[in-house]
Amino acid sequence: MQFKNPEILYALLLLIIPIIVHLFQLRRFEKVAFTNVQFLKNITLQTRKSSQIKKWVTLFTRLLLLACIIIAFAQPYQANTKSFNTKTETVIYLDNSFSMQAKGTNGTLLNTAIQDLIAHVDENETLHIFTNDFNFPNTSIKAIKNDLIQRSYSSNQLDYDAVVLKGQKAFSKDKGRIKNLVLISDFQQKDDILTLQNDSLINYRLVQLQPKNTSNVSIDSLYISKTNVETLELTVNLSNQGIPIETVSVSLLEDDQLIAKSAVAIDRKAETVFTIPNNKAFKGKITIDDANLKYDNTFYFNLDKNQPIKVLVINEANADFLKKLYTDDEFDLTLVDYKGLNYNSIVDQNLIVLNELKNIPNALITSLNSFSNDGGSILIIPSVESDLNSYNQLFENYSLPSFSSKAATEKLITKINFSHPLLSNVFDKKVDNFQYPKVNSFYKISNPTAANILSFEDNTAFLTQANNVFVFTAALDDDNSNFKNSPLIVPVLYNIGKQSLKLPRLYYTIGTKNTIDINTTLLQDAILKLSNAESSVIPMQQTYTHKVQLITDDYPNTAGTYEVKNKDNIIQHLSYNYDRKESNLNYMNLSQVTNSLKNSSVASAIDAIKSNANVNELWKWFVIFAVAFLIIEMLILKFLK
Repeated sequence: MQFKNPEILYALLLLIIPIIVHLFQLRRFEKVAFTNVQFLKNITLQTRKSSQIKKWVTLFTRLLLLACIIIAFAQPYQANTKSFNTKTETVIYLDNSFSMQAKGTNGTLLNTAIQDLIAHVDENETLHIFTNDFNFPNTSIKAIKNDLIQRSYSSNQLDYDAVVLKGQKAFSKDKGRIKNLVLISDFQQKDDILTLQNDSLINYRLVQLQPKNTSNVSIDSLYISKTNVETLELTVNLSNQGIPIETVSVSLLEDDQLIAKSAVAIDRKAETVFTIPNNKAFKGKITIDDANLKYDNTFYFNLDKNQPIKVLVINEANADFLKKLYTDDEFDLTLVDYKGLNYNSIVDQNLIVLNELKNIPNALITSLNSFSNDGGSILIIPSVESDLNSYNQLFENYSLPSFSSKAATEKLITKINFSHPLLSNVFDKKVDNFQYPKVNSFYKISNPTAANILSFEDNTAFLTQANNVFVFTAALDDDNSNFKNSPLIVPVLYNIGKQSLKLPRLYYTIGTKNTIDINTTLLQDAILKLSNAESSVIPMQQTYTHKVQLITDDYPNTAGTYEVKNKDNIIQHLSYNYDRKESNLNYMNLSQVTNSLKNSSVASAIDAIKSNANVNELWKWFVIFAVAFLIIEMLILKFLK
């Protein structure tokens, strides 16, 4: 047996005091004369002997009572000397993702975990705690208690491999210590699988918190399904995990003012439609009433006034097909003959199209180089009589492969790069059998290094890209190709135009990389910031002559509609929503995860770690003994004559 406070044991020496008092306690007896005292002497002798026994028993009981109290304050324990003398390290991962909003027996899963940590971990024990978005190294529960209680939910969900790796790195390099890595989560089923390698230095302990109810209704997405001159139809997609629901209330708000409300019945999927004004700025929000997860009950979107994308077509051929693609409602299209080109107008454009120029002048090459460096996009359609030297001189500026020679051979355009950003959302599925467009002649390229978007049957490039420059390898006039009549021309050229200025969308998703072009001009050293009533962030940005390109990823990290501001001037608005992957309340079966111990609660996990240290606290037993001896003394005094 060992003691946490052995110095208190010196108090045992004080037990000699009641012994001394007992031994030296003298009592004087007064003699009284009686005529016949023989019988009284026998009674007195017998009573005096009983009194001495009672006093000795009482003294012994009191000594044991006081000794138990003193030993209890010294906090005795039994421990395996080897394990107890070995220092331990505990690292705890606390999942604060949105799925931890689900309610368990004692409130939300996150709050339950926090309260159990506070209640069961020794408040002065040194440990390391980390969440999805915060780190508490070498701390104690006492030091971070308020931080834990105020911990909010995070949109940044670490994958399981990252959690394990981060936990492993938190330990010291001392191989002589007992190391415990505790993962506290609901262990939601995800694409990545939790695998733990056998490690002789680390004890893995998984604490899976489970909600009482796995039903959840969420707003998944929305889109504009129909438009006319005066109104837009906004379609809202809902999903349900659980039993079918007869009525779900869906509300549309503008600037927190209720505009419309509808009710839908939902089994697994459902949608509802709202009508809103067209050609009008609209800061909107969709809300539903669902008692389980809260984060997916609100969906923000925003409509700003349309800004046309400026397209300049430099012609030496017919450009009627471009007029049909780049219409006035979305584009500001300018057609000029190459001989009458005003070079000063190039800098104001978003997209420059070289439409079958036979020769590209040096002055135009220089202007295009400056234009692309300033963030502009270029589409090059060669002529059947192109001067290869001038084209290759232009290509050199963009690391594009050069035209080596012209091949007067018919070829079919059969290969589509479905994963290319230009076509990523165009096709519902991969199409292998369609009416292939063809060309009668094309230009061979040397050392192909750029990304092919469309290819011929032999995998040579028909449309290729390097950075923000797109190049066809064949002329598109009717005599050389029927590509203008192919369904492919619409999404390809339209998306080249749309991506030349990445105008704000209805909404963006937090945690994914978003590139947004803000059509504005900034003074030197000026920056744009995103602000709303709760927060303000400065995103990554690059300034060009007539636009500023914003790049957002993990920030802003709070859903809402933000103002894009240049100092106090509001330029436009952007809306951000949380990723909905946390809405699916399906969980892992941890029995399949090897090399780990499992617990259903934080309390049982912490108690198990303490128990594994082979420390048996004994002070409670001595308190019980002290109470028992007190009761025994009371019984002796009352019943022992």
